[in-house]
Amino acid sequence: MMSTAAEVDISYGASPDFFRLWLGQELHYTCAVFDDTDDLHDAQLAKLAVMYDYAGVRPDSRVLDIGCGWGGTLAYLAVDRQVRDVHGITLSRDQHAEIERLNLSGVNVSCVDYRDYEPPGRFDALISICMIEHACRPEQVRAGEAVNVYRDYFRRAWEWSVPGASFALQHILGDRVPRDTADIRELGWYSRRVFPGGFAPRMEHIVHAVGPYWEIVRLRTRRSDYARTTGHWRARLRRNETLIRTTWGDELFIDFDRYLTFCMRAFEQGYHSLAQWSLRRID
Repeated sequence: MMSTAAEVDISYGASPDFFRLWLGQELHYTCAVFDDTDDLHDAQLAKLAVMYDYAGVRPDSRVLDIGCGWGGTLAYLAVDRQVRDVHGITLSRDQHAEIERLNLSGVNVSCVDYRDYEPPGRFDALISICMIEHACRPEQVRAGEAVNVYRDYFRRAWEWSVPGASFALQHILGDRVPRDTADIRELGWYSRRVFPGGFAPRMEHIVHAVGPYWEIVRLRTRRSDYARTTGHWRARLRRNETLIRTTWGDELFIDFDRYLTFCMRAFEQGYHSLAQWSLRRID
């Protein structure tokens, strides 16, 4: 079991115009890379450059983005990098509709559970940015099933790829368990309210699960980058407070302000981190 379509709609079903106010025009809802800048837009482009490099993408590659969001990575590949053949899958109907609206040349997108995906061919490169958090439900983790769920995910990615392919994977890491009662309460609240059915993998689960399909070539953690990213998001959200409350209601603003405030603390305190993996197919 993974997050259901109904749960994904809770996480991403608000209007893209709401998310655009604080994520930015390209709707990148994942950690940016602040190595050389403090500008959020430039830092998101830097993140995409890392993923492009980690996946070994070339302009003539056939690329799959697993969990493609509102299409920001697809647009980067097809437009900025002129990649000829770009595919994406998402379980969100709203995100799928937004990508269809973009009408990107050379891009094909499917609204489908990744376990039901039937690719049109095999891919030279794979990218997945903050989708694997939806692959394994909390109750499966508690039952000790996480490694098997993630191994099945990596098996499918292997089957979709050609010999020699690389896979750029980015996701939130579950790390230190809170000991503060208030933090435990907030973590439980946003897990149920904002991302029901999701779970941030632990690093050891991914390390155990990738074999025998993928070799770990590079691993970089970016806990402080995600703290900065969520700080930018909350500042932008608050700058648009009046518009958000007027257009979508008080509750939406209150919930997302609370969620982003805790996210900042979670990354600062080490409850969460962020991992970027470069994986090479084992042939």
